Amino acid sequence: MQATGTLSVRVYTSQAQIPLEGATVVVAEPGEEGKWKLLSIQCTNSSGKINTIQIDTPVLAESTSPSGLPGDGAPCALCSVWAEQPGYAMLQVENVQVFPGVETVQNMELIPLPQGLCSLQQRDERDIPVQNL
Repeated sequence: MQATGTLSVRVYTSQAQIPLEGATVVVAEPGEEGKWKLLSIQCTNSSGKINTIQIDTPVLAESTSPSGLPGDGAPCALCSVWAEQPGYAMLQVENVQVFPGVETVQNMELIPLPQGLCSLQQRDERDIPVQNL
């Protein structure tokens, strides 16, 4: 049995949190044999947001391990989010946790690149460790 949670992503730049319109956002979850399962590819709107994504999660009542991994009784699903915009370093966030019946909000701050570099030459990776609930 499956439940669903939702994921919202907001892409911006600078500490002033200026929204980035037209940034590409990819959401994927680990699949079988090390491959990725694509969940969404969207471009951000003028507010720097994408449409909310529904993600299958474990049923809360079947969670048996607060620190387990998905498939081992964990209370959440894990996914990865990539955001890219020309002129900015690509940001990749691993292990975004999505819980059943809850909206997860992932903020993505993209850093401007020096002139002449592309986002594939420089990217920022962040890993969110599984929280021991």
